[in-house]
Amino acid sequence: MAEEEVTKEIQLLRSLKAELIDILSADPDFILQHADSRGLLSVPGYQQVKAFPIPTEKVRELLDHIILRGQKAVQGLLKLLKEEDMQDTFPRLSFLNDLPVNTQLPAGGQDSGPASLYDLNETLVDHSEGQLFLTEAFNIIMEEVLCKGTDVKEKVCEWKEPEELSALLDLELREKGESKDKLLQRVRNVAKYSVKTGHPRFLNQQFAGVDYHSLAGRFLTEALNTNLFTYEVAPVFVLMESEVLRGLRLLVGWTEGDGIFCPGGSTSNMYAMNMARYRAFPQVKCQGLWGLPRLAVFTSPESHYSVKKGAAYLGIGMDNVVLVKVDNRGCMIPEDLDEKIQIAKSQAMPFLVSCTCGTTVQGAFDPLDRIADVCEKHKLWMHVDAAWGGSVLFSKQHKHLMKGVDRANSVAWNPHKMLMAGLQCSVLLLKDTTNLMKQCHSGGATYLFQQDKFYDVNLDIGDKSVQCSRKVDCLKLWLMWKAVGSDGLARRVDKAFVHIRYVTEQLKKREGFQLLREAKFVNLCFWFIPPSLRGKEGNADYQDRLAKVAPVIKERMVKQGTMMVGYQPLGDRVNFFRLVVLSPLVSQKDLDFFLDEIERLGKDL
Repeated sequence: MAEEEVTKEIQLLRSLKAELIDILSADPDFILQHADSRGLLSVPGYQQVKAFPIPTEKVRELLDHIILRGQKAVQGLLKLLKEEDMQDTFPRLSFLNDLPVNTQLPAGGQDSGPASLYDLNETLVDHSEGQLFLTEAFNIIMEEVLCKGTDVKEKVCEWKEPEELSALLDLELREKGESKDKLLQRVRNVAKYSVKTGHPRFLNQQFAGVDYHSLAGRFLTEALNTNLFTYEVAPVFVLMESEVLRGLRLLVGWTEGDGIFCPGGSTSNMYAMNMARYRAFPQVKCQGLWGLPRLAVFTSPESHYSVKKGAAYLGIGMDNVVLVKVDNRGCMIPEDLDEKIQIAKSQAMPFLVSCTCGTTVQGAFDPLDRIADVCEKHKLWMHVDAAWGGSVLFSKQHKHLMKGVDRANSVAWNPHKMLMAGLQCSVLLLKDTTNLMKQCHSGGATYLFQQDKFYDVNLDIGDKSVQCSRKVDCLKLWLMWKAVGSDGLARRVDKAFVHIRYVTEQLKKREGFQLLREAKFVNLCFWFIPPSLRGKEGNADYQDRLAKVAPVIKERMVKQGTMMVGYQPLGDRVNFFRLVVLSPLVSQKDLDFFLDEIERLGKDL
């Protein structure tokens, strides 16, 4: 464009200035946000314009700043003002469509993307604006999640049907960005319509409550945004993870060993299975499955479903997971394990026994010492899935439940459950001291794990992980452990047992509540029998009718937002409730409310 034409463009904008101020003052932040997203303002200019409190003055400053920036900025603004979205917001801008406005960039220039892309002296991120947004968003999180979300006077959840919720959240992603105010409202909506898992009456899962030290660790982890694979990019966390794993191994009873933080207990169980197979058949890493015999895994029918999923994922096959009988408490029977291993040897190669400490439904603990005897007899890898129950190792009073765990080869443990370290915080601990995990999983990527680095390359721990990108999960546990100490974590475990004993005693005093069996851990399983079914246990349709009670009560509590608790069938036993109490935020009043609410919601069924 010739200099004369540039002058005409700028003169045109100047001539329209009064009319544009009148039109755009209806929503000055809207035009400012869109002008900034196109790179029409410098970073200081944006801050200067934004500081004006009066709408007309803000628009006047915006136009003056763009005129000062010259030809490209002026053309960019005129082009923006003619766009459909802009004219939907400011209908009076339609007069621009009849003007001979040149919105093309000069010859030799780029014709796409914001102008700031071509100015290497400007960044695309405005730190002051971003930090202001973050501060305001954090205030919403404090108010909606950490204050209201833990207040018993507030709802546990604000239930909406999927179609309504989708519309309320306006989930569609669009080409143009949104204003700060609209984004903050979206933050508020996400908080409002999410389940408040920190609420004292959220009793639905094996995670609940909130630990503020752990939460601070989670915030810090996100802000630092590093990858736990080499010492050069995560020096603090390489050392920290090593120390946290050492502390957990000592609780298991191992003074040496290995370990890693995994993305959930299921992954920990799969890691153990993979390493057990590698120890037995190291050629599988390079040659694959073709040269292997049929393999067999042994576990109980009440073990976590990830054992079967792991067998499928690793090419072992679900049909080769042998289910060992359990007693009436849900604990594996070692004699049946021994017998099934003997039988399997005629058809397959046994290589792994996966025990459970704290089964998902009943909270059963397999007898580890007796199972270890069987594993040693047959030379099998013994894995303990203690994702739920492992935290009893902190408690002098209850650690006996895991007697014999030190004889295992590997242990999975989720501190995000009973210890409340926050999702996700899962570890796999190994007794092995031969670097088996790295031998099994390493890929030797030379762009990451160079062997001629200026520090000890053994600190580059990423090659023992199946993942490349691995989130820092140790900080939340480390900071919480530092804050309350092992004694404080032990008190959390002991308090959970106290809570379950209390609610069990109260439940027994009430008509209509029937225990599945006495709780040995912090899982309390029971039926609520409404008045219409009491005394009719002998009726042919009794079990069918009883099976429908828990789902209806659950639906009512969720839709009313009063509390949340889980239910499920187990074997030939129809739907019953499973109460897990682990949050130290829970009080006696909450437990009394829980029983009262079950009665209220189910009395008419």
